[in-house]
Amino acid sequence: MKRIESRINPASADFRNNAAHYRQVLDAFTEKQHRTRHDRPARDIERLRAQNKMFVRERLDLLLDPGTPFLELSTLAANEAYGGDSPGAGCVTGIGIVSGREVMINAGDASVKGGAWYPLSVKKTVRALDIALENRLPVVHLCDSAGAFLPLQAELFADRYYAGRIFRNQCQLSKLNVPQVAVVLGHCTAGGAYVPALSDYNVIVRGNGAIFLAGPPLVKAATGEDVTVDELGGCDMHTSVSGVADYPAATEEEAIAIARDIVAQFRRPEKSRIEWQEPEDPWYEPVELYGILPADIKIQFDMREVIARMVDGSRFHEYQPGYGKTLVCGYAHLWGYKVGILANNGVLFNDSALKGTHFIELCNQNRTPLVFLQNITGFMVGREYERQGITKDGAKMLMAVSNSAVPKFTVMCNGSFGAGNYGMSGRAFDSRLLFSWPHAQISVMGAEQAANTLAEVKIRQLARSGQTLTAARIAEIRDPVLAEFKRKQSAYWSTSEIWDDGILDPVATRNALGMGLSAALNTPIEDPRYGIFRM
Repeated sequence: MKRIESRINPASADFRNNAAHYRQVLDAFTEKQHRTRHDRPARDIERLRAQNKMFVRERLDLLLDPGTPFLELSTLAANEAYGGDSPGAGCVTGIGIVSGREVMINAGDASVKGGAWYPLSVKKTVRALDIALENRLPVVHLCDSAGAFLPLQAELFADRYYAGRIFRNQCQLSKLNVPQVAVVLGHCTAGGAYVPALSDYNVIVRGNGAIFLAGPPLVKAATGEDVTVDELGGCDMHTSVSGVADYPAATEEEAIAIARDIVAQFRRPEKSRIEWQEPEDPWYEPVELYGILPADIKIQFDMREVIARMVDGSRFHEYQPGYGKTLVCGYAHLWGYKVGILANNGVLFNDSALKGTHFIELCNQNRTPLVFLQNITGFMVGREYERQGITKDGAKMLMAVSNSAVPKFTVMCNGSFGAGNYGMSGRAFDSRLLFSWPHAQISVMGAEQAANTLAEVKIRQLARSGQTLTAARIAEIRDPVLAEFKRKQSAYWSTSEIWDDGILDPVATRNALGMGLSAALNTPIEDPRYGIFRM
């Protein structure tokens, strides 16, 4: 593979201005992420200390192998919801290394409303277990939850992808022989009791840990029975009488040590074999990404420059470089793994859609995982392109993306608008992991387009009744739409709603994809089966 020849001049004024702007973007992101991870009211931390409990981040430090990476997922989930009352949606999820094994971690954060499950807490947990299922990752549950946040129970209990999906996914993991261990560090009440009960191994801390379908107050109300927490569902009862729990522990430290020892007994999976070679750093400095990304999302840039700062040795074998030029396709290695990359260099025309479709088929034929780097305004529109069959050619690309059997990974590097999001393996198309960069935007169309479209519709409606709108009245219609679109197309809104698996510093993307690729190879790669391509 040839090394990409960069055309970027780091000494140019544009580069320096872009880099200065992006460092401000990153500073805001880093501050927001740090607050979500670590800042809690003193009273909540004092409450944990009084109960002899550790903060969730301290628990993770004990659980994870020292010096190993932790790919935290959806750190800023719920950051735009619930008035800021549920940082991180009240739980921490991510892929880490425990006793030398890759595992999915699902940890309740008892510093947030006692670990109560909000609707987005459930969505985040379900997503973590979906990832575990797709990638055959063992799961370590650090259980400490007050149960469902009752004022919002209607939004988290009854539907298909609500709380019951957590337990369904646990059962599916068991069917696939993917082990789970639960560490009961606090109360597991009502439905939450099934998390340890459905796990293969179960450790419970004496004094703080408890498992029951109903706590003492509800038992009293329902049956009139007076019973203590320990009598109802404490450590000694469950490890010596009911058998719900397997291992008693005197402290959290001991419980986590037992969990690490349990994970050490897990059989190491046989990885799917794909082409691999010794990894090497990119030839170009990844921090140069900050100067490549324009301050204005509407300014085009060459995605080859992004690829050059992400892949091994900055080497790239480009497929059909002279055809369908608005979609860059080709092979590279990332942390040694061979990948097929599709990256947008403009709107998707007929030829670029056909090129992408064929390249996806080739990657499936040679068992090469796919990486989609999104910077897309959509498929081209207009009379000429409809006559050429742009809808048909776009449908071909959707068919290939949907039925691709190799692992897919998606990064929203800039804009992600309209059906272009679909063609480039957006959330609905089951990428193993999907990440955003802090400045990225996603919506059905750009904010200005949406505002102008709605204003134009209103103007036509009124014109039919003989009315004419003044410029001020048009602005009254347009400006609120513009403001709301801008708010809801931001990466922060997207990640709050868990439309992605987290926001990444662009420089961290290479490592995140490397961890994702490694995890994905726990699952066998099947032969693709496509539907009907409309010819």
